[in-house]
Amino acid sequence: MDKLVIKGGKRLKGEVAVSGSKNALLPIMAATLLTDEPCRIKGVPKLRDTMTMIKILRSLGKAVEFRDADILVKSTKRVSTVADYKLVSTMRASFCVLGPLLAKYKKCKVSLPGGCVIGLRPVDLHLKGIKALNARIDIEGGYVKVSAARLLGNHIYLGGSFGSSVLATANIMMAATFAQGVTEIESAACEPEIVDLARFLIKMGAKIKGYGTPLIQIKGLKHLHGAEHSIIPDRIEAGTFMIAALITRGEIKLKNVSWQHFGAVLDKLKEMGAGIYKKDKAITIKFNGPLKSGNITTLPYPGFPTDMQAQMMSLMSITQGVSIITEKVYPDRFMHIAELNRMGAHIQRQGPHAIISGVRQLSGADVMASDLRASASLILAGLAAEGRTSVSRIYHLERGYDKLDEKLIMLGADIHREKE
Repeated sequence: MDKLVIKGGKRLKGEVAVSGSKNALLPIMAATLLTDEPCRIKGVPKLRDTMTMIKILRSLGKAVEFRDADILVKSTKRVSTVADYKLVSTMRASFCVLGPLLAKYKKCKVSLPGGCVIGLRPVDLHLKGIKALNARIDIEGGYVKVSAARLLGNHIYLGGSFGSSVLATANIMMAATFAQGVTEIESAACEPEIVDLARFLIKMGAKIKGYGTPLIQIKGLKHLHGAEHSIIPDRIEAGTFMIAALITRGEIKLKNVSWQHFGAVLDKLKEMGAGIYKKDKAITIKFNGPLKSGNITTLPYPGFPTDMQAQMMSLMSITQGVSIITEKVYPDRFMHIAELNRMGAHIQRQGPHAIISGVRQLSGADVMASDLRASASLILAGLAAEGRTSVSRIYHLERGYDKLDEKLIMLGADIHREKE
């Protein structure tokens, strides 16, 4: 098992190309289960989660080739409708094979999911939507068993305690492509990743309207065909590099980005004093002097993304004044606070709020990543800290960032891997 060792204090400067979006890729890979024809996906990041989804598709009977950021999915004569615990338990997004398996084969058995330990993330909205499509649901032995003689379109309200759900929206949208009649998903997730999935399904022949809004309409069909699709850029990876530029007082040009996806993030960074320059498919982030403290509240898109909360906390920990982060998507997603405080940050948690009193300088320390985005926040803190920082358990990082350490080295970071 590797750890990352960082010598802080290096100003980052240069250009970096943003990889394809993990959160868009995984449901799109699951959607290939809806057809027997070949599907090609381009711009694929090489991540642990990518490889896990490939294993899941292969276990379900698909032949998958992954070469040079390009995935080709074909059908074989062998078909399985059981998504095994050993694979699904390692990655929450793998639960989105439920919708397409049910749509295609009218029955399936999928393990309850796993992933990062960032608080309770139930699948009740997934099951509510599936049940509304006329499916029978049984939960036993850690598995969800669903079946339906035929799926029927319905009006489904998918709002939850903490807003809309991206994966539940994806699951119901995929299941509804084969449901008789019209399905309406109210309080649907509006994230760019849902829009990307809808566009892929439409290329496969699906009839979908309203994607990108809280009301999505799907007209069920009997057949979908193969398609070719390029994944959108990863807005969370891009946002992480934005923070890297500011926390090291540097300047980074991000290539292959859709700046329209960053409204809340760019607005907050600009409010804090960052220099932001947009041109075509590129964004340049520049440190223009001392940043101002600020407050953020995480919300479903187009609000400030919960997946950027930990990275922003690292930046705010060295921003003069008091900043407050309110986590309204996953209120327990604060496990990185203790590790940042080990590096000299002054952060207090009060329920869903983190109160951050900015310090002049962080100090390098041995820290441990608890989840994917927490690992990124600790690396960012290490880049700004005085001395040596060691970040262990970086397998979390490799689930969602494509060669992050190599890209940081190209920008001037002093960072390398060591065996734990």
